[in-house]
Amino acid sequence: MIKIFSSTDKVFSNNGNKILKPTKAKVHKEDNGDYYIDIEAGIEYIDYLVQDNIVVAPTPTGEQAFRLDSPEKKKNKISVRGWHVYYDSENYLIADSYVVYKNCNDALDHLNSATDNTSPFTTISDVPTMASYRCVRNSLYEAVSEVLNRWGGHLVRDNFKIEIRNQIGQDVGVTVRYKKNLKDITCKEYWSNVVTKILPVGKDGLLLDELYLTSDIQYNIPYTKTISFNQNIDEDDYKDENGNLKEEEYQTALINDLKAQANDYLNENKYPKINYTIKANLEKVTDVGDIVHVFDERLKIELLTNVISFDYDCILGKYTEIEFGNFKNKLSGLVNNITSTTEEKIEKKGQELSVKLSEELALAQSQIWGAMGSSYVIYDGDKILVVDKLPKEDATNCILINGGGIAFSQNGINGDFNSAWSIDGTLNMQNVNVINLVADMIKGGTLKLGSNLNEYGTIEIYDEANTLIGIYDKNGIKMYGQDGSYVMINNEVGFAGYDKNDNKIYWVDKDEFHMKKSVVEEEITLCNKMRFIPITIYDDDGNMINDGIGLVSTSN
Repeated sequence: MIKIFSSTDKVFSNNGNKILKPTKAKVHKEDNGDYYIDIEAGIEYIDYLVQDNIVVAPTPTGEQAFRLDSPEKKKNKISVRGWHVYYDSENYLIADSYVVYKNCNDALDHLNSATDNTSPFTTISDVPTMASYRCVRNSLYEAVSEVLNRWGGHLVRDNFKIEIRNQIGQDVGVTVRYKKNLKDITCKEYWSNVVTKILPVGKDGLLLDELYLTSDIQYNIPYTKTISFNQNIDEDDYKDENGNLKEEEYQTALINDLKAQANDYLNENKYPKINYTIKANLEKVTDVGDIVHVFDERLKIELLTNVISFDYDCILGKYTEIEFGNFKNKLSGLVNNITSTTEEKIEKKGQELSVKLSEELALAQSQIWGAMGSSYVIYDGDKILVVDKLPKEDATNCILINGGGIAFSQNGINGDFNSAWSIDGTLNMQNVNVINLVADMIKGGTLKLGSNLNEYGTIEIYDEANTLIGIYDKNGIKMYGQDGSYVMINNEVGFAGYDKNDNKIYWVDKDEFHMKKSVVEEEITLCNKMRFIPITIYDDDGNMINDGIGLVSTSN
């Protein structure tokens, strides 16, 4: 049962303001990531599916509350996303609070009690790590995110209860096997962050005496990187009673800290990260973190892994997609913005589109992260060069920045810069691939939409009230009237009008025009021979003595 509550409700043990019967209610949850519900329902719920109201829906971990955000109203339905009430923590500000060497449980309690308004959340953690953190002018949401970064663990969200657990999930014997319950599986390996030999750099350019550290795992080719580490060793801890720094002890502490961080980094990144996305009939999975045994002889996959995200259909009470692996790729900045914008603005029409989008984003993030370790910035007099190889003369990919703008070359610094963004705002590109474009005006020769998959092949037209009045897609052109009627033009029906109940009321069949009813205000001409016209006759006193229809020849 899916229930709707008011925006100020905190207890959800009753049936709320309304029992919702949606056409779609799908929950998406990621380990330490997004947690939301997408809902579609009939227009009869227009007074309930409003901004900030709360929907309580069944999930694999029991009933959970989601706060509605930015409802979208169309002809006969409402679509809205609800974010888990955990995200209410964005609205509680911490002006200045200092967590000094506490475990995770104490850190959460400390921060949760420091908000400007009284926090509605309770917090708990079993992570034993000891750390410090000063939170200045951040929201409680940002503070919890930073606690996750510093203390580690997994975020558990249970309505207004925030938990950070050292371990999550269960091993209830869930098995996925080819020819049994496995419908589809995609396996992706990410090697961009793999490192087996590291040159660690610490505070003020500090280096180890041995310079390099090497992992116990090696591959056919070397994976060597230079990595810089932040070091938070407090000098005050290494001063004598007179306030003088004990240099040797302080340097030893920095060296030991740098070596420890570098070894941890090696151990974490010596293996490639792997994601598996499956479609399977799974009944026993309880939550993210659950252990899954996977067997697929075709792909030579036999592994023990964990659920890292899922989509759950609240109406059918079953999972529709589960992702698992040892790595959930989260790229901030450009790709993260592309992901969120795409999810919010594009209604996916099929699995083919979803798979293609995932592949494009994975490629983009792989290229960006892979380039981070092999990019060099050079100040060259009147310009700045960003190249992929040194010396600059040996570079292949090159970005040039000067007073005229930004230019791009894929054949070296002396090659052709065929793509550029000039200082006057002109973008001159040979190929532009845009996932989401917002513009006031687009000028061009030919606009191509759609394909055999009908990917993005839709134009939607809205009036000033943000009401959908027309759609142009693979089904043709459809224009809506205010009463629910519509006009359809395509190669199947030709040109036809329908009432709000989908009954055809007029249409064109070859060279014939048909209609169920007709009102003619002035005149009708038949076969270009005879015309029906209104005739009104008055007497000499101006009194009407006859009012009707007359027939006249068109030859007169």
